[in-house]
Amino acid sequence: MDFVKGENRFYKEDEDGNLIAEITYKPIDEKTVDADHTFVDPSLRGQGVAEKLVDRLVEEMETEGKKIHPTCPYVVKLFERKSDKYENIIAK
Repeated sequence: MDFVKGENRFYKEDEDGNLIAEITYKPIDEKTVDADHTFVDPSLRGQGVAEKLVDRLVEEMETEGKKIHPTCPYVVKLFERKSDKYENIIAK
C-alpha cells in the first residue's frame, strides 16, 4: 500500500477522498519526532496497515537522520513488541 506524504503525516484516502489510514507526527527537536497518532479505517483492520504506516514513517525518519519518540499507544506497543526491528529508530 502506498501512502501520501503530507505535512507531518502519511495517509491514504479511498477513491472518494475519505481518509482510511493515517499516521501523524510532530517535531520535538531537530533530531526527534513524536509519533502521536495512528488511524486505520475498520474496513482495513487486521491487514497490517497500521504497521505499514509506522514502517513508512520509520523509513522517512531514517532518511532524515531522525529518531522517533512514540506517544501513540499503538506505536508504543509495536516498538515494544518488535523491539529488535525498531531498536535503531527509538529515541532514548
